[in-house]
Amino acid sequence: MSDSHWSTHKEAAAGYWHVRLMLIFFRILPIIFLRLIAFPVGFCYFLFSKRTRHQSRCYLQRVGKKLSPLPHILAFSLALVEKVEAWGGRVSFRRIHFQDDDIGDLMSRLERGEGAFLVSSHLGNMEFIRALAGFNQTGVSREIPVNAIVDFTVTAHFNRMLNELNPRSVMRLINARDMGPETIILLLERLAAGELVVIAGDRTSPNAESRTLPLAFLGDEAFFPYGPFFLAALMKVPVYSVFALRQKDVSLSSHYTMHIHRAPVSFDCTRHERDSRIAELARWFASLLERYCKEHPYQWYNFYDFWHTAAAPSVPAAADAGEEMCKQP
Repeated sequence: MSDSHWSTHKEAAAGYWHVRLMLIFFRILPIIFLRLIAFPVGFCYFLFSKRTRHQSRCYLQRVGKKLSPLPHILAFSLALVEKVEAWGGRVSFRRIHFQDDDIGDLMSRLERGEGAFLVSSHLGNMEFIRALAGFNQTGVSREIPVNAIVDFTVTAHFNRMLNELNPRSVMRLINARDMGPETIILLLERLAAGELVVIAGDRTSPNAESRTLPLAFLGDEAFFPYGPFFLAALMKVPVYSVFALRQKDVSLSSHYTMHIHRAPVSFDCTRHERDSRIAELARWFASLLERYCKEHPYQWYNFYDFWHTAAAPSVPAAADAGEEMCKQP
């Protein structure tokens, strides 16, 4: 496996004792104190994590703006607090503002007792999406269990904390590394029962790193995972892409805008047609992700080489050395 793969890096800012400390602070302090603490923590992370600064700078240059890694890392630090806030039940869902998009279509489907497949990302706050159902705050008249497919190896400590915060959650965590025929059958049954399946579409699998889809993304070819879109094809239910984005990138009092889009792709097709439709679905998702990354560049929390560019053999002496390194093929 390439060292540039995201799973080779330790879980950022979420080791066991970091998580325990965050949980203790969450239980004894007002949430405003955790938000304030997020700023010096993020600043220290900015100072001492050279790799994170470099990857942030490379990504922000691709967005096409003169942006600094510091607010990017501060936004990430705040997002960690807000994940805990969401699962601890301290989020006022009045802070989440839905749009005139496909939210009505999704809610109608869930109200009829039909399931749906959601493709999320590391743009914005995925936990708000899961917590809406976890606290039965979807606006639908029934409880909606959520099946979230995640990589336990990288986020084990954080997942454990979420379970401690909300042990009665209707969210079921499924290890992405254990996906097999039995899991596929289980997910089909749960979708038929009107549940949700959620998976991120912007992280390649450490078990199948070579199974990727090269797609145009932020001015270059990037490698998106094949697995989430192949899984969506197998489920044969409508696919939605969901983004929960902080209205102000760095703010002590955050309001989020929720965007829900239904994919214009149906998998009611032959096996011969399936591959082309999987590619179409992935392109659709990548275009949405690019659009929202440009609108909220500081909120995409992928601090690794998403484009798998090779490291430069030496640091150029020019003033724009960082930019040159990011452009190495």
